[in-house]
Amino acid sequence: MTRPVTLFTGQWADLPFEEVCRLASEWGYDGLEIACWGDHFEVDKAVADDSYVERKKETLAKYNLGVWTISNHLVGQAVCDHPIDERHKGILPARIWGDGEPEGVRRRAAEEIKDTARAAAALGVTTVVGFTGSSIWHTLAMFPPVPPSMIEAGYADFADRWNPILDVFDEVGVRFAHEVHPSEIAYDHHTTVRTLEAIGHRPAFGLNWDPSHMVWQDLDPANFILDFADRIYHVDCKDARVATRDGRRGRLSSHLAWADPRRGWDFVSTGRGDVPWEACFRALNHIGYDGPISVEWEDAGMDRLHGAPESLAYIRSLNAITPPAAAFDAAFSSE
Repeated sequence: MTRPVTLFTGQWADLPFEEVCRLASEWGYDGLEIACWGDHFEVDKAVADDSYVERKKETLAKYNLGVWTISNHLVGQAVCDHPIDERHKGILPARIWGDGEPEGVRRRAAEEIKDTARAAAALGVTTVVGFTGSSIWHTLAMFPPVPPSMIEAGYADFADRWNPILDVFDEVGVRFAHEVHPSEIAYDHHTTVRTLEAIGHRPAFGLNWDPSHMVWQDLDPANFILDFADRIYHVDCKDARVATRDGRRGRLSSHLAWADPRRGWDFVSTGRGDVPWEACFRALNHIGYDGPISVEWEDAGMDRLHGAPESLAYIRSLNAITPPAAAFDAAFSSE
């Protein structure tokens, strides 16, 4: 199945937008999944100035690149998070952080995600990828003991904060694709089920499938696609490798930095880790996913100028070698 292959610009936000466009075009990418940080796509400018969006379109056209999604993970993280602290100050625009008072940060973040939907519509894309944050992630260890009412309150808090945001997404004809990820309200199979239930399965809210966060949690990323077939709104291809168990390297990674060999797992260039990519692409074919395949390149142990084009070649090979079942059936059907 032919799908556009895009490059997520989040890990390239230290470079000017036009430079990332130039690189992606030279490597042969079909387009970009544009991050809403750095100078790549600034939401406040996009909603205030029509010419800003037009200039972005002109730059993309100059390099023959398409755009199907924009991503605002960093601001989305602050919508539900508890606690709000210096970690958020490090990733949020100053106008969202403000004085750092937690509820004020959450409210401003929510308004920015609403504006992200409006900016996406102005750019002509119909999907925003991002995080939700979570008021209950910090309870993961289940000690001190966590009463069920506290978990229920966490899902209610998510619904209370995100339903008004999703109302705006509905108004402008844009969908939100939540990246299932540790530290979010939905981070594995069962939490994804509960998250969708909390908002009544409204169509404005779907999923960004990224298998890199699933393999180290011992989740099956291909079955995840099948389980949530109607909610796979976007695909990010990032890989992870789980370390050989030696009695020291645990799954929670011991507060060690990326690429530290003592970690229990790490992100690696797409195709070099433990994601069962062919099974996953066959699952995407099975559910009829025909949207963009976005390479989210992240590998602290490799030069990104080597890894990004290598990942593109790998993903293109997967697009080519796993044809849709319908084509197979047609080829072998009787006259």
